[in-house]
Amino acid sequence: MLYYFFEFLENQYQIPGASLFTYISFRAAAAIITSLLISTIFGKRIIVFLRKKQIGESIRDLGLDGQIEKTGTPTMGGLIIIISTIIPVLLFANLKNIYIILLIVTLVWMGIIGFVDDYIKLYKKDKDGLRGKYKIIGQIILGLFVGFTLFFHPEVTVKEQSPFGIELQSPDNLIEYKSTETTIPFVKDNVFNYSDLITWIDPGLGSYTWIVFIFFVVLIIAAVSNGANLTDGLDGLAAGSSAIIILTLGVFTWVSGNIIFSDYLNIMYIPRVGEITIFIGAFVGALVGFLWYNTYPAQVFMGDTGSLTIGGIIAVISIAVRKEWLIPLICGIFLVENISVIMQVFYFKYTRKKYGVGKRIFLMSPLHHHFQKKGYHESKIVTRFWIVGIALAILSIITLKIR
Repeated sequence: MLYYFFEFLENQYQIPGASLFTYISFRAAAAIITSLLISTIFGKRIIVFLRKKQIGESIRDLGLDGQIEKTGTPTMGGLIIIISTIIPVLLFANLKNIYIILLIVTLVWMGIIGFVDDYIKLYKKDKDGLRGKYKIIGQIILGLFVGFTLFFHPEVTVKEQSPFGIELQSPDNLIEYKSTETTIPFVKDNVFNYSDLITWIDPGLGSYTWIVFIFFVVLIIAAVSNGANLTDGLDGLAAGSSAIIILTLGVFTWVSGNIIFSDYLNIMYIPRVGEITIFIGAFVGALVGFLWYNTYPAQVFMGDTGSLTIGGIIAVISIAVRKEWLIPLICGIFLVENISVIMQVFYFKYTRKKYGVGKRIFLMSPLHHHFQKKGYHESKIVTRFWIVGIALAILSIITLKIR
């Protein structure tokens, strides 16, 4: 809203300073500060409200140190993240930008799914919450919406240098076109097109590329949102890890949406995608502000309201910036947590079928609980996971030049 207000002031009255709002860097910084203030100042009031309404976590006794003490801690804290993100975005972002629209829809939709899940757990006294199939259906609906929009919307394009040898100096010298091209890391020619998955069979199948693309969009959104959900098991683990991931995606968004940086780094230039930087700024501020109350010992848990939303946002940003094939590296923490659960379940069922008694690979899954069982304090586990996340983030950024 302020974006349009200052745009009006600049165009109509040439008021000094109004042009600041044309700069993505300024608006992103303003979004970070605003969301941080909202989450820290009003976050406390939301926690008090949740506590008054007795919206507290009921802890299942799994024999973990410090677990019982967490009983009654307010949950649904993901509302702090959602509110602290949406307000700065509405204030500072260009709300006509298709990428911003997609991210707002993702934020609200995944927030609703997570809220319903938490509501059933708390008020219906059903520890399982929303049935898994309904969560998956919700993720599929979002994936279809995002996939169709990214594939068919005319403003979702890429640009490349004119084949006539014009010097790359401005966007005017570039050809803008629709494409399902994306990037893959660690290879010299790092451009990959989803159409290649079917056109090798018959070039005529290229008209069905949208099916392949949307399938992968749905798969990525479901995988990342569930990975974030599994990671939310220790104080500060999901929020801190997600802040690192989002900041990393912010770097990719900035360079991909900037004509100068994308040319220098020889990466795909994506028009209008730079606006996502404002959303990322707001989201990072919200996560850091939430961490103020979520670090050990946590005063509030994000619940599925937060974790499912975080995963959905990370997935959609990755796809929009065309860095989805970097997700296993950027979201390495989520991936390992997911794999640890899959391995544990598969091996238990396999050994039970073969030997009559189920055996386990880990003392407990997801992986962070395995380390708890080994006697590590949860704050040490969280800090070390953060360190691994930072290392993965650095390696992800390095892929801009390693091919």
